[in-house]
Amino acid sequence: MKSFKKISIVIALIVLSAIGLTYCTKNDQVITTGTTVATNVLTSYKTSTAPIIDGTIDAIWANAPRLSVTPTVPDPGNGLFAGYIGEQYPATIRSMYDSKYIYFLAEWRDTTKSVAVTPWYFDPVAKRWAQEPSSRLYDVNGTLVRDGWGEDKLAMLWNIDHSTPKFESITCYASCHVFTPYKNYAGIWVPNASGNHYTNGANEKIDMWWLHLSKDQVYSQFDDNYQDWAGGPAVTDTVGGNGNGRHLDDQTPPTPFSSSYISPASGGSINNRQSMKITGTSTSVNVPTWIIPGASNYNYILATDTLAGGKAAKITAVDANGVLSYNGGTIDPNVGTDYLQVAGVYGGDGPKCFPSFIASPLINGRADIAAASVYTGTGWVVEYKRLLKTPDVLKQDIDFSKLDDQPFGMAIWNKSNNQHGIQPGLLLHFQQ
Repeated sequence: MKSFKKISIVIALIVLSAIGLTYCTKNDQVITTGTTVATNVLTSYKTSTAPIIDGTIDAIWANAPRLSVTPTVPDPGNGLFAGYIGEQYPATIRSMYDSKYIYFLAEWRDTTKSVAVTPWYFDPVAKRWAQEPSSRLYDVNGTLVRDGWGEDKLAMLWNIDHSTPKFESITCYASCHVFTPYKNYAGIWVPNASGNHYTNGANEKIDMWWLHLSKDQVYSQFDDNYQDWAGGPAVTDTVGGNGNGRHLDDQTPPTPFSSSYISPASGGSINNRQSMKITGTSTSVNVPTWIIPGASNYNYILATDTLAGGKAAKITAVDANGVLSYNGGTIDPNVGTDYLQVAGVYGGDGPKCFPSFIASPLINGRADIAAASVYTGTGWVVEYKRLLKTPDVLKQDIDFSKLDDQPFGMAIWNKSNNQHGIQPGLLLHFQQ
């Protein structure tokens, strides 16, 4: 639920969300069958016919009751969610299960398909390459000056083996520690402006599912993470660290717990960014690492494109005017508008602006959840499935195989990296 920097505060990522208010198929048709439930209980329908995970709503889904939810952006008090506080993202979610898998269908309305994540553009005044903001940008007077360029996202949190007592009553908020200061490696107390996520005891763990509707959907996957106690005060007070208990599946701590985790290769997207000295100077600037020469309107570069013989080219130099060099040519952003921002708060970017990430498939424990999404023109339809019981031996996944009730929380992001609507206090119940 993998590499997240200061992610939202009080539950920055803690909660999770998912589902829609729009009941659409690939043709954006309204589904009128099925029952909508206005409680906090999601009933998982027992089925003998498995839905196809392709983003199209199969007829079998009409048997599964829809749970209506309204993830709402909270006010954690530190200004991180400013400009989004109080926004609501009404959604619905359905579930089914069979002898092997559990399935989910989430739907919600969204007027914008946000999958171009913080693209690179050229600033002709500063003569520098820069990236669009990951969330709305405001000036000192609170006036919106640039729309956000984060991606639409969905998340869910689960209490692994009912190990986190507080989760039973406050779900996703059980691992959210707002403003709790931490010690760095020098032993100095550091204010925590954005909040961290970690559980409240060494044996407590939370399963965190986190879907990026751009980065993960290139390969039809839903990122599987977890949260634990490793970032708790008992550790940071003695060894330092940032107090962050969010980790990728397969990451394991040494014994005793510490802020230094063992990180086996697990795939996933990487940032398309490098620091490079301006030719002939000692000044360093950030520029893209890879580009596809001549390409237009592309939101990502495949990792396979960067291999020998691939269509991507690596940037090898940048001059004082922002001209980029690569093996085979140069790119002068000062000619024409292909690499510039479009003026205005809701302006776009030139057609040849560069993607911010290199897409690579998730592997091992991070790849437990298969997912498919469709943007209908008015909202999102997301289907996903996971084994009732995964091969996990590290206690990083929730086990549904006993078919007992499971509390969970959800969250939805709308074109932002940090700010998200939260829906805690939900319960999954299996029809038997």
